[in-house]
Amino acid sequence: MKMLSRWSAWLLTIFALLLVWTPQPLQAAPDTAVTNTANFSTDVIYQIVTDRFHDGDPRNNPKGSLFDGTCKNLKKYCGGDWQGIINNINDGYFTGMGVTALWISQPVENIYDVINNAGVQNTSYHGYWARDFKKTNPAHGTMQKFKELVKAAHAKNIKIIIDFAPNHTSPAMETDPNFGDNGRLYDNGTLVAGYTNDTSHIFHHNLGTDFSTIEDVIYRNLYDLADLNHNNTVVDKYFKDAIQLWLDMGVDGIRVDAVKHMPFGWQKNWMSSIYSKAPVFTFGEWFLGVDEVSTDNHTFANESGMSLLDFRFAQTVRQVFRDQTQSMQSLNNMIVSTAKDYKYVNDQVTFLDNHDMERFHVNKANKRMLEQALAFTLTSRGVPAVYYGTEQYMTGGNDPDNRARMSSFSTNTTAYKVMGKLGPLRKINPAFAYGTTKERWLNNDVYIYERTFGNSVALVAINRNLSSAAHISGLVTALPNGEYQDMLGGLLNGAGLKLTNGSVAPFKLDAGAVAVWHYTVQETSPVIGHVGPTMVAPGQKIFINGRGFGSEKGTVYIGGVRLVGADILSWEDTHIEVKVPPIRHIHPMHRAGRYEVVVETAKRSTSTAYSSIQVQTAPQVSVRFVIQGANTDMGQNVYLSGNIFELGLWEAESAIGPMYNQVMYKYPNWYIDVSLPADTQIQYKFLKKKGSHLSWEGGKNRTYTTPISGTDTVIVNWQHQ
Repeated sequence: MKMLSRWSAWLLTIFALLLVWTPQPLQAAPDTAVTNTANFSTDVIYQIVTDRFHDGDPRNNPKGSLFDGTCKNLKKYCGGDWQGIINNINDGYFTGMGVTALWISQPVENIYDVINNAGVQNTSYHGYWARDFKKTNPAHGTMQKFKELVKAAHAKNIKIIIDFAPNHTSPAMETDPNFGDNGRLYDNGTLVAGYTNDTSHIFHHNLGTDFSTIEDVIYRNLYDLADLNHNNTVVDKYFKDAIQLWLDMGVDGIRVDAVKHMPFGWQKNWMSSIYSKAPVFTFGEWFLGVDEVSTDNHTFANESGMSLLDFRFAQTVRQVFRDQTQSMQSLNNMIVSTAKDYKYVNDQVTFLDNHDMERFHVNKANKRMLEQALAFTLTSRGVPAVYYGTEQYMTGGNDPDNRARMSSFSTNTTAYKVMGKLGPLRKINPAFAYGTTKERWLNNDVYIYERTFGNSVALVAINRNLSSAAHISGLVTALPNGEYQDMLGGLLNGAGLKLTNGSVAPFKLDAGAVAVWHYTVQETSPVIGHVGPTMVAPGQKIFINGRGFGSEKGTVYIGGVRLVGADILSWEDTHIEVKVPPIRHIHPMHRAGRYEVVVETAKRSTSTAYSSIQVQTAPQVSVRFVIQGANTDMGQNVYLSGNIFELGLWEAESAIGPMYNQVMYKYPNWYIDVSLPADTQIQYKFLKKKGSHLSWEGGKNRTYTTPISGTDTVIVNWQHQ
């Protein structure tokens, strides 16, 4: 009996310690590639320049001067293709690295010309010189091969993201129809138009941008690329049809190139068409330089229906870890400020480098700097994206040196192992995917931050000083009492952590060390981590992710309105899928707007409200408004407002603008492209704003009925008082 009691006590002790010591993967991998494409918070994205990754089928390599099989000439095709990616999917390279989403180069047909620029031969290996958005790039594979890529990825629970560049076609010259492919656009093999003699106005012809204003970068050419006119109904329909074709191929996400260079209203209408087909995660590229902060960037991320690549995150991380021109305080300041600026900060895509920047790792630099930055990115807020070859410590300056052929597929590098250990935690512990961030200990070289979601906690400690240890005392954390192992297993010189009576025992954080500790537990009350898409129209789907929803169907509220049973399409403890009801069910005046989402379980336990999503009046179309003869004083601008949510509901602070007056139309004429509900009669007016001073135009409210589809242009004169 004495021996039995001793064993019983010992077993009970071990069981109790395991509850605290061992992270509990209670809900591992709740999101899959085929059922929840609106949410990438639990994913790790791996960006691939397809031509530079793996040549799986040499038979599809380009011929002649387009191709350099040695890849010494980085301006030419090197041979990478979809079969090469499939091979690496099947051999477990990505899975072993914790990667759950692949972002590949734009898959569409590109030009076959070699463009001579200042004596340098350039090709379309990068995928951004499209000629037909409805056909594949034969150097990457056939449409059947693309389907095989998607199927192979989904079999491993890996999502596929395609790059997509609807801003332009290829390099062109107004005066030389024989320059390259002359920017020609094809529709599944049929010519739509070329840049010269463009009688159908498929393209803009406003010369190249000088990047001085938002208007200039939207309506002029980006470098020498033939800039598409999205106000043209043919172009609008073409890109709605083209992206639907790729959605039909099973893609799970879209990265949109050059979003700063296209009309924001057109992009919002385009996103509405995408979400009517499939609520896939979509993020855009809006480049920001070092220390650059843009309110236009924030507005786009908050209002357009798509997320953005988080350049503020990337630039700061590069300054802190790579260049060491900023302290850890700057890192924390960036986390705090972006949480305020981005309404959906956990949806922004974080990264260290990409195909448009110098690679993070520098030749002969200490590899630990990259490993620390990688660990920070994988455990921080946002959706982490890693550029191909980072795990192999590839180096390279600006384009094209940052796009060299994949150097190795070793699974033994420390960086590869760091990804393999930290990536899966985003599915195991919701604090990594959905949590808020709080600084717990900070000086110039040490940053200890905590992420919490419900009762789940993650604590991360980084000492960027590669020569001196840091002695940590007075650390406060939400982790429960107990002992925690470093989830990196000491890979980056981290160690365990001990809490007694709510206090962390003083410990030494070694030079260059990173340690990750976490605790997760089954939630008994609902906690919403993510709702997406964040912009929807009635009848479209939204996905609600979190923990503690229960297995029995409960209730979802949008704007305080209870969804009826038929609108709840599926219900799981971590995932709910619903259909947005008609506007009349949400608002007594049948108004679209921003509405919060709340989950109530079958046991009547209620979540806190998730930050507002946009519920649009109806599926959208793009309309250009032009107001003529609107003279203004210095510092005064013209705006557009109206009686629907999309026009600000007559609230001056929500009016659309400022309108533009330099490129497509000249002052005192103003214009702007707006996303509006299709086939809807609206009322609208223009106003002038200077600070808090407002001046509305006179006369009665204007009326207009939007088109059922396509685009339109409305031209009116300013109504004087």
